[in-house]
Amino acid sequence: MSGAPRARFQTAPSPRSDLHVPPLQPVDQRFFDSAPARNSHRWSIRRPTSNVWDELVSDRPMHWCRGQTIDWTSPRPFSVGTTREVKVLGGALKLRERFFLWDQGRRYSFYMTDANVPLLHSIAEDYVVEADGPNRCTFTSTVALAPTALGKPGGAVYGFLFNRFFKDTTRYFATS
Repeated sequence: MSGAPRARFQTAPSPRSDLHVPPLQPVDQRFFDSAPARNSHRWSIRRPTSNVWDELVSDRPMHWCRGQTIDWTSPRPFSVGTTREVKVLGGALKLRERFFLWDQGRRYSFYMTDANVPLLHSIAEDYVVEADGPNRCTFTSTVALAPTALGKPGGAVYGFLFNRFFKDTTRYFATS
């Protein structure tokens, strides 16, 4: 082969290069009360608050949820503005998240900034971990979303995914 040698490194793609749909709409805490669809679950866990929080901010957050991988894209320490990427069902659904509330050791909230499928206008999640005794806590997860016209028929799919997340979380904290 003639010509210039092949580059050993490729330029990193732009943040939206693999997404061909409009960005999702940013939201704030009020969205959890106003969103057209909401799912929430609360667990009572026999572990200290700090232990559950550490799981949520580990290098493999939510590792117990089948069919989902999450990668932090911001350096530690995490705070408001932190970002991460999520792949669901082997990457059939790809999302980028941005944290808009961060109360270290207790609570964080984020919204999705981008998705690879045009099913949502907005989606956000709120995780709260509260002490319920010296070695017990409660963990509450709330998901709020506003689907696009194309995404409205997918309500059953969203329900399936959220229920699977809730079941996986119940199973994990009951056995760990």
